[in-house]
Amino acid sequence: MGSDLSYIEVHIEGYIGTIVFDRPKSRNAFNSRMIAEISSALDAMQEKGVRVVVFRAVKGSSIWSAGYDIKELANTKDQFTSDQNDPLEFLLQKITHFPAPVIAMVHGSVWGGACEFALSCDLVFGDPTCSFAVTPANLGVPYSARGILRFLNRLPLNIVKEMFFTARPIDAARAERISLLNFLVPEEELETFTYEMAREISNKSPLTLSSTKEQARILCNAVPLRPEVWEYMRKLCRSVYGSADYQEGVKAFQEKRKAVFQGK
Repeated sequence: MGSDLSYIEVHIEGYIGTIVFDRPKSRNAFNSRMIAEISSALDAMQEKGVRVVVFRAVKGSSIWSAGYDIKELANTKDQFTSDQNDPLEFLLQKITHFPAPVIAMVHGSVWGGACEFALSCDLVFGDPTCSFAVTPANLGVPYSARGILRFLNRLPLNIVKEMFFTARPIDAARAERISLLNFLVPEEELETFTYEMAREISNKSPLTLSSTKEQARILCNAVPLRPEVWEYMRKLCRSVYGSADYQEGVKAFQEKRKAVFQGK
C-alpha cells in the first residue's frame, strides 16, 4: 500500500496481512475514507496471495472501534435506506467474501457497527479489556435485516435481542462464554497468541480453507426470503430514519447528552 493512508496502517509479512485501525482521536470510528482504505487494502492483499488477515487497533487504543462515524451518518442517512448504498455493508460483504480466513484481534471496547465488523470476521480473539455493545437503540437508528442476520448467524437469538434491546456491553468473560470470542487470553499474550494462530493457519491448504469459508457463508444464508419480505424490512428501516426520534438521537449524541425519545 502507498503512503497516502490516513486512517489505517497496512503490513504484510509472509502470508499474513495486518490492517491496523489508526484513527484514535475519533475512537477508530469508520468513516467513508477509512472504509475505502480498508477495502483497498483487502484488494491488495488478495492480489498478493495473503492467506490470513488480522484486524487490530493501533497500540495504545482503549477502543477497538466505536463503529460507524455518527457525524458522517447524520449527514448521509438517505443513502442507508438500502443495503446496496451502505459503505460499511459493502466492506463487511468484502470481508465475508475474502478468500482466506480473517481474524479480529480485539483489545478494547467495540461499539455499534464495529460489533458487526468483528462478527463478520471468521475468528475473534480478545483480551480482558474487550467488550461488545450494540447501540442503535441509544441513537434511534434502525438496523438492517442483513446486519441482524449476521448476529443471528453467530449468537443465540436471546443474546442478540438482549444486546439490541439494552445496548449494554458484553464483557470479555461473558463474550467467551457465549462464543462471541473464540479465545480469551491475557492482555500481554494477545498479540503473540493471534500471530501464532495466524501462522498456523497460513501453513494449511489455502484452497481447502477458501472452499470451506465460502461454503459456510452460503450455508449460513441458505434460507430464502421472498422479495416482499425484504421490502417490508427495508420499509421498517426507512420509517425509523424518517422519525423525530432519529433526529433527536443524533442531535443528543452530538451534544453529548442523553436522548429523550418520544416514539414518533
